[in-house]
Amino acid sequence: FLYITMVLLTNDIIVTPTEAVDLNKFKQCNDQSFCRVNRNIEDDPSRIHYKIVPSSLHIDTEGRLQADLIEEGLADKEGHSDREHPLSLEIRALEDDTIRMTITEKVSVTKNKRYQVNDVLLPNIEYAPIKTLHMSSDNDATFEFGRHSYARIQYRPFKLDVFVDDILAISANERSFFKFERTLTHPAPDTKWPEMFRDHPDSRPRGPMSVAMDISFIGTSHVYGIPEHTTSLALRSTRGNKINDNPYRLYNLDVFEYELDKTTALYGAVPLMLSHDANKTVGVFWLNSAETFIDVSDGINSKYTHWISETGVMDVFFLTGPTPLKVFSQYAALTGTTALPQLFSLGYHQCRWNYVSQQDVEEVDSGFDDNSIPYDVMWLDIEHTNEKRYFTWDKANFGSPKDMLAKIEAKGRKMVSIVDPHIMREPSYYIYNEAKSNKYFVNNNKGEEYVGYCWPGDSSYIDFTNPQARDWWASQFAYNKYQGSTPILYTWNDMNEPSVFNGPEVSMNKDALHYGNAEHREVHNLYGFYQHMATAKGLVDRNTDKNDRPFVLSRSFFAGTQRFGPIWTGDNAAKWSHLKAAQPMLLSLGLTGITFSGADVGGFFGNPDGELLARWYQAGSFQPFFRGHSHHDTKRREPWLFGDPYLGIIKAAILRRYTYLPLWYTLFYQNTLTGAPTMRPLWVEFPSDPSLFAVDNEFMVGNSLLVVPVVEQGAKTTRVMLPGGDTQTWYDIDTLKRYFACHMEVATPLDKIPVYQRGGTIVPKKERVRPSTKHMVDDPYTLVVALSATQQARGELYIDDGHSFDYQKGQYLYRSFVYNHGKIQSSSMDNSAVYKPASTVERIVVMGVDKRPSSVTREGHNLPFEYDRTMLKLTIDKLYIPISSNWLIEVE
Repeated sequence: FLYITMVLLTNDIIVTPTEAVDLNKFKQCNDQSFCRVNRNIEDDPSRIHYKIVPSSLHIDTEGRLQADLIEEGLADKEGHSDREHPLSLEIRALEDDTIRMTITEKVSVTKNKRYQVNDVLLPNIEYAPIKTLHMSSDNDATFEFGRHSYARIQYRPFKLDVFVDDILAISANERSFFKFERTLTHPAPDTKWPEMFRDHPDSRPRGPMSVAMDISFIGTSHVYGIPEHTTSLALRSTRGNKINDNPYRLYNLDVFEYELDKTTALYGAVPLMLSHDANKTVGVFWLNSAETFIDVSDGINSKYTHWISETGVMDVFFLTGPTPLKVFSQYAALTGTTALPQLFSLGYHQCRWNYVSQQDVEEVDSGFDDNSIPYDVMWLDIEHTNEKRYFTWDKANFGSPKDMLAKIEAKGRKMVSIVDPHIMREPSYYIYNEAKSNKYFVNNNKGEEYVGYCWPGDSSYIDFTNPQARDWWASQFAYNKYQGSTPILYTWNDMNEPSVFNGPEVSMNKDALHYGNAEHREVHNLYGFYQHMATAKGLVDRNTDKNDRPFVLSRSFFAGTQRFGPIWTGDNAAKWSHLKAAQPMLLSLGLTGITFSGADVGGFFGNPDGELLARWYQAGSFQPFFRGHSHHDTKRREPWLFGDPYLGIIKAAILRRYTYLPLWYTLFYQNTLTGAPTMRPLWVEFPSDPSLFAVDNEFMVGNSLLVVPVVEQGAKTTRVMLPGGDTQTWYDIDTLKRYFACHMEVATPLDKIPVYQRGGTIVPKKERVRPSTKHMVDDPYTLVVALSATQQARGELYIDDGHSFDYQKGQYLYRSFVYNHGKIQSSSMDNSAVYKPASTVERIVVMGVDKRPSSVTREGHNLPFEYDRTMLKLTIDKLYIPISSNWLIEVE
């Protein structure tokens, strides 16, 4: 919680953050009737059970299973018979081994229909008809879907069981926690609709409308996902937990210097949970954008979960896997894959709140060059604007932004400026006037313009749920409107939870009104998603050819956010514990589709010493989004300010990031094909090893690099676990020493982060580091081959122009590299790809070669090589083979 001192001086607001989070300022389950009532349902002997009306169960002409769902023997709160107003149950099968269950009111008794999430799902989801329904007994029926799955519906009490390869995997409503508070037309006699939290009233004009259900994952002891929280990767139980007996909360909030190991809500929400055991991986996607709580508890050979949302329809997807990669693909088929980023965005980003002037920017930019440190993006926070008016510049300190941008561009670099959703209420401000005249602002519960405090003072908030407002917002990025902007200026959307300093929980009142008369409570978790969408569209549309991929960083997010750009983990602190927490947070995000993510290197708040900063750079260089960022009250922390040895170590970490950019770019392209995260828990690559299921202090980059961040102060050694069984080989990327799978203690002096390349992989690198990625485009490649115990390896490389959408027209290169018992071969993975870059394969390094070769040849010609017997390393140098060509090299 951002503690705020607000002093009213001639209508100005002075906002002064203090140093800590007060969790009492945020709601917990017991503070809200919808969660409290649902969470206590297990102890309620009078709770309602639901049943299927067997005669209503059928498959319609489109292959959808439909049925009526009614309360057992009870009338609803309006006095109607349950048979007069049943709930409607619909189950649909998808082509990709997924089923969708939707439950809503069959007939709405009011003009306000329940909100159903829009725009998150892809528009081209492929459904498959359910062809057969087997009435297997008087109380249940089964149907098949996909290639290996079927489901069983129990009539009384209602239950849905999902089987994978004849094994029960997921059971919905096994414990009869299903609850659906029907829409009411007036308060029931014993119900008080309005609620109060601290000094903030919530009128709740539509009454209680919660939906809830228990979902059990059978045969597992580990579940993951539902970010964003600061807990471990494997989600801990929230029932009976003496330390933290609160359910996981999904409600996007601006949380100042958040605490760790908490189930409290943070900036984003993805209601996707994965379950994994040695035999299968499955998932549940609870598509609801209202505030949601999720309890996790241990069952007998299972994990129990209880999902509770304040309002909306019940819309649940069951992903049947059964492998981790298959679940990623199934979820990607629903919400999309990561937008292929521009290459520059995978480099290093330098940010601070705030670089205060053009001169400041130029001096920092020159500092990187003076110290031979590459970087790609300079960032500007809110102080660059004209008194927090977004799309403007502070004329005193940024008087010639185009000149500043031109100097940055001349070095092959980019810039990012911040554009937040709160708009200063100032008649002379063109953005405010246009939005007001077009009625593009969120309204309060009286239908008047909603007003809250944020950085500019009195602010109104763009209603991004309105498609016309999104189009208008996108148009503001046009160069003739955003004066001073150029094609190398990209965007940062912050404070978009939305953050309202004087609002409940530093956010917007739930009874505020959006487009289509939707209440804010219904769309809250979508607010930042929609701003992100609109901004990304604006950055594409601003160019007449619409052929430049956008880069937009957002703090708030929801399922599907990956289609628009990256996110980061918000206002962390310069503490060792926050460095450690970054790993499970980012891994959880990746498992739920948000794989382009990072944590502020060095911590946003506080002043890291040289050791902490160096260790954070080492870890950050192997994480997807790599940005240093800090609060304006912190000391300046550009790398060269710390002197040796820290400068050298930080520089080495950044340089290493650039050498691995070909790997990162390839992984992001692979994500567009499969949905697989770029940064992965160990169990994704080694799914049958239970000892890895809770590991979150190590991670994989793709399938090839294992990274062990050093997260303890003064650590001289670090415990490393190299998984994979007796024959799995690993190679230290610094020493190239070969190891077989083992647990070991590794020396970790300050200049060492343990990273190992997995035997059986080939990693493409660029070893000539330039000032920015633009200067590296035509540089040659090195292929690093890490041989398996069977003398085999394979890898891939993706290349395009790094910035445009031309790859969608075949302008790309996708190559396969295979080493098989002395033969190294390069071939195309996609013959429709026609891109021909100028770069070459200059060098091949093969690790794990047990004896010196007698010869190395290509097309009958001998090639010079070097062999290091001590390191078992073969180096074939000065090849200069066009990267786009097919070739075969033989090692005899």
